[in-house]
Amino acid sequence: MADVILSGNEGDLQAQIEEVEALSSIYGDEWCVIDEASRIFCIKISNALDETKLTACLQIILPADYPSAAPPIYQINAAWLRGPERTELANSLEDLYVEHAGESILYLWVERIREFLVEKSQSSEAVSEPEKVNMTAEEDDDEDVPDFRMLKLNTENAHLFMQHADDEELPPIKHGNTITDRRSTFQPHLAPVVTPRQVKMVLEKLHENKKIASATHNIHAYRIYCEDKNSFLQDCEDDGETAAGGRLLHLLQILDVRNVLVVVSRWYGGILLGPDRFKHINNCARNILVEEGFTACTDEANKSGAKSKKTKSKKTK
Repeated sequence: MADVILSGNEGDLQAQIEEVEALSSIYGDEWCVIDEASRIFCIKISNALDETKLTACLQIILPADYPSAAPPIYQINAAWLRGPERTELANSLEDLYVEHAGESILYLWVERIREFLVEKSQSSEAVSEPEKVNMTAEEDDDEDVPDFRMLKLNTENAHLFMQHADDEELPPIKHGNTITDRRSTFQPHLAPVVTPRQVKMVLEKLHENKKIASATHNIHAYRIYCEDKNSFLQDCEDDGETAAGGRLLHLLQILDVRNVLVVVSRWYGGILLGPDRFKHINNCARNILVEEGFTACTDEANKSGAKSKKTKSKKTK
């Protein structure tokens, strides 16, 4: 049996290699390898129309048993894609997978998304992508950086935000120590949450604090374990710090934490930090998760945290 499984995995890996090579040849610079060892890729898709140009970024993770037994894990990033339209596109991709189960599907997915962009731009409701707000200069350079949000698109849980009573209690909010580097300051905030409504309540409460509300970015991510479905409800927000929300959520997934919301505030100091800003965001989050007992990875957190320059330890009151 082990030999059969191994053979199957080898067959899937070979099929993935051939598919990736073909996509790279077809799409050129639009195709991007994020982490070949982890089988993470992305492609920027556009409708190629100058008048009403729309773009979307398709991020993909290829499981070990794709294409023989499992679909790709994917996320579509497009600021203009919302509500029913996002659901419609997701359903069309899932229908394609069902129709071609066991086959390589990525090319069909990319071209379906491109068709959707063309249809959208040609409709009377075509809209241009909204302008980015609250962005520091260095974020402009990261417009196409994937956010590593390893989520299979799932819209069925949206109703949970409206499902709970208005008298639900506000969870306790903890504020962590700051990290300051080249005049930029980062501070984490954490709250235990078990419903999406609590996530909303905590975010609203944090924004009542004038200092937090004045932050250049308030990045957040959360994971809620749904026992009845044996699955996670999870989401994240960049708040203008491109790709930061997805990276933060990825950290929560790696640490396998549950029923928690983490927010990291950043006050931009006028000096570009480049990739270091992501390190500080994740170190802030990891440290407060360890401090509040959400993960046992204390040693790992201390090693990572020791690399950060902590020049302030003042907590938000």
